[in-house]
Amino acid sequence: MFNLLIPLLAVVAVMIAGAASSRLLPGWLERFLNQYVYYLAFPAILYVSLANTPIEEILNPGFVLGYLLAMVVTYVLVQLWSLKHEQGQTRPASLRALSATFGNTAFIGIPVLAMLFPNNPQALMAAALASLLSVLMFAVTVVQLRLATQPLTGMARLSLALRVVSRNPVVIGCALGVLASAMQFSLPSIPDTLVTWIGKSSSPCALFAIGIALARSMREPEQTQTGVPFWHVNLAKLALQPLLVWLLFSWLGVSAQLTVMGVLLSAMPTAASVYLLAYQDKTLEKQIARGIVAGTLLTLFSLPLLTMGLNLITQ
Repeated sequence: MFNLLIPLLAVVAVMIAGAASSRLLPGWLERFLNQYVYYLAFPAILYVSLANTPIEEILNPGFVLGYLLAMVVTYVLVQLWSLKHEQGQTRPASLRALSATFGNTAFIGIPVLAMLFPNNPQALMAAALASLLSVLMFAVTVVQLRLATQPLTGMARLSLALRVVSRNPVVIGCALGVLASAMQFSLPSIPDTLVTWIGKSSSPCALFAIGIALARSMREPEQTQTGVPFWHVNLAKLALQPLLVWLLFSWLGVSAQLTVMGVLLSAMPTAASVYLLAYQDKTLEKQIARGIVAGTLLTLFSLPLLTMGLNLITQ
């Protein structure tokens, strides 16, 4: 069971390293890391993951429908709760909703599933699918953030949404990965290695930037926050979404092994990518950085308990 904690401890260690180094590093480094991950490294890892996943597995109907419905329900509930308590402020409500649905299915999820299901190709497939579906919620949030600053109606609203999605680097990386999978396309050896290296740097760089942001927020007293406390968001992410995935997978007849994988992936703490979007939008970035750290620390306890519970249920 201790092996299960190794990826989580690695995440915490990288964030601590960022926080400890924050006073020694130039102020522009945090912005550089965020821009690098958002525009280059994160799209690269999504492309690599999806391009290497057979299209038949990407189109797994039971997994896709169940996981997506669980995310949508969680997203809507958290967003409505936030809107109710924040006088209808769309941007913070959208980012809280994304924090409650976009889990760290790559940097934490893949190692955890690899340890629990060694040499099982379905583990990587499940993690790739969870990442792809999470990007859909990411795209929805990007559109909502843009529409919050440009209130439009009818076709103008749809046109803006399509432009925002089509230009987003994360969505582009995902779309190219699915296309490469469908066409069975592979990059030449040297470009493929380069893209893979860049992609693998996404999570460490983003987590290091979160550590810097966390240390900075501790030194700069934050104004009193109103609205939904972030522990509600972490509760939705670590408890509500996994419960919904388990119920929906059971209802849809997904296999027991894939159900365990899906529930564990949905129980991962919020991904650093949410902080990147908050940083780009200059909305709740400090609160989200703190929430990601708190959620990751909570997962040190919740994930082993959930794993033991799932083992008892599926035996």
